[in-house]
Amino acid sequence: MSVTHSRRSLSLYSPIGPYTEELLQQPAKFGLGMIPERLQPDATTNMVCGFCSTGCGLHIHLREGQAINLTPATNYPVNLGMACPKGWEALTPLSAPDRGTVPLLRDGDDQLKRSDWDTALREFCTRFKDIQSRHGEDSLAFLSTGQMATEEMAYLGSLAKFGMGIRHGDGNTRQCMATAVVAYKQSFGFDAPPYTYEDFEQSDVIVLVGANLCIAHPIMWQRVLRNPNHPEIIVVDPRVTETAVAASEHLQLKPKSDLALFYGLAHILIANGWIDESFIENHTNDFASFAKFAADFSPESVAATTGIPANTLLKIAKIIHEGKRVSFWWTMGVNQSYEGVRVAQSIVNLALMTGNIGRPGTGANSITGQCNAMGSRLFSNTTSLLGGRDFSNPRDREDVASQLGIDESRIPRDAGWAYDEIIDGIRSGKVKGLWVVCTNPAHSWIDQAECRDLLDRLDFLVVQDMYPTTETARAADLYLPAAGWGEKNGTLINSERRIGVIKKVSRAPGQAMADLSIFRMVAEYWGCGKMFERWTDAESIFRSLATLSKGQPCDFSGIKSYSQLDQAGGIQWPFPADDDGDVDDRYHASQRRLFGDGQFFHADGKAKFLFESPCPMPEPPCDEYPFLLLTGRGTASQWHTRTRTQKSPVLRQLSPAEIYVEIHPDDAVRLCVTQNDVVH
Repeated sequence: MSVTHSRRSLSLYSPIGPYTEELLQQPAKFGLGMIPERLQPDATTNMVCGFCSTGCGLHIHLREGQAINLTPATNYPVNLGMACPKGWEALTPLSAPDRGTVPLLRDGDDQLKRSDWDTALREFCTRFKDIQSRHGEDSLAFLSTGQMATEEMAYLGSLAKFGMGIRHGDGNTRQCMATAVVAYKQSFGFDAPPYTYEDFEQSDVIVLVGANLCIAHPIMWQRVLRNPNHPEIIVVDPRVTETAVAASEHLQLKPKSDLALFYGLAHILIANGWIDESFIENHTNDFASFAKFAADFSPESVAATTGIPANTLLKIAKIIHEGKRVSFWWTMGVNQSYEGVRVAQSIVNLALMTGNIGRPGTGANSITGQCNAMGSRLFSNTTSLLGGRDFSNPRDREDVASQLGIDESRIPRDAGWAYDEIIDGIRSGKVKGLWVVCTNPAHSWIDQAECRDLLDRLDFLVVQDMYPTTETARAADLYLPAAGWGEKNGTLINSERRIGVIKKVSRAPGQAMADLSIFRMVAEYWGCGKMFERWTDAESIFRSLATLSKGQPCDFSGIKSYSQLDQAGGIQWPFPADDDGDVDDRYHASQRRLFGDGQFFHADGKAKFLFESPCPMPEPPCDEYPFLLLTGRGTASQWHTRTRTQKSPVLRQLSPAEIYVEIHPDDAVRLCVTQNDVVH
């Protein structure tokens, strides 16, 4: 079998090399071929789904130690027995015929050929070290993901930045969550989504901004439908989405006018005294400045900007005022925006000024995309040092170095380049070597053609993935076959801060290994394995991260084992250890939210009102390009670049057969465009 890509081709199968045979004879060393001993040959075990950030619980049914089927977990506090199409098909991608089974190395004829682990890892380290010695510390980088287990993210980030001297590394979480992260850090003092999914069922007013839950997060929408309060559902979206159709109110605002809308609602709330003055006084800063700023956003001016009539703005503000438990939710329609940070904070401001935070059914709530985006944000060593610390803070560096038993000088003084800066580094010729793990930038980057051209310019590209057939893997100089969800152990952290367990319930094909096992081997071949010798398996890393989290807002030092997470149905952080070392009644509380005591994570314990005047679009429509492109998830059955979901015949049948765009009927008539025409 072969797959072609531009001038490059690859072969998929290889005999086992001598070094790999040695590994296969010692599976415990690097985690090859093992099913957890505690599982009986015919049994059922629980684990968290590995697709999206909802983090549903699944019952995995085993026969002779191998997963054969699954059903939704009825007692898991996230999904309560429900599953979306992707969840039902979660095992299918593991048996895809194009799974990577051996390392592949590009030869002198510019073709990827079968190799073995010893040759592959020697080539990896030799080529990367050569690039580093000739071009300096900025010449290497890695791009990671929000799809791996937290423990694997932590090992990769620590190995690359502490052990290999790779300063620059970021995750694809940057492309979806960076704005929400910054908004929370600036407003609350830490990247801390305050909610629990139970809030969907306890609100009497639910405001959804740039969020199409019906399609993108169907289990969350099911939680909304379970709400016994018959809530008002307000959807803010330029498009008539499936969720907008089901809403009580649809604010179909002009694209990119969100800031004006929320400042205008704040203006009305303040002008009418529909605010919680006690909460504002005791738990926030800078409200007076914000109130003065919002005074300029009169209903009339906001109506002109947004296209929402002034009387509708007043109606929505009154609904928010009269609600006893108002929750505000947003996702990619806000996050993937040129002023996404300020839009998110304008939503936070509404929650703060009305006192709708810290109580059941309330909150300013960012919904995540990837299954472990929060694990990436807190523990991947990319945007922040382990546990949400700051690379530039000497005390944070000393703390991490002490707890890991490494030399503090090995820890970089800054976070390094962000994802887009790494891409720019390739373009400028500064980045010569790139390690891509569990992500597919040749498909997901905004300019695919440019990205593929840039990847071809690299001196050495290493791609570590389940499949050698992704757009990025086809461009690789070295491909490393990785195990997927269900073929390894670890934890994921979902949108509501719930830490859940994933388990090895299936054997990876051929010589494919868990990402953690690959990272451990790279560490040994690079010569820095001793730095991480205490991290022998996923659970040992988890215990280390729990210790590292102590004293941080995300403290989960009270969680001692995977079995504890299993028994509790996942546990939301923070979950610090009791003084006496025992776990208190929180262990039995499956739903816990932040800020119930009115204390935030800034030094003074208060949240901040943050605001800024709306900015014009950097690239507005013009005569030559008169349309705005608004993107959204088109079906509940596809995910990201469809690397995994396209392996399922069922999910393919539920997905659109072809790429399509939707345009307004009036524009179609004017342009003489009809159904199924090709447009450019």
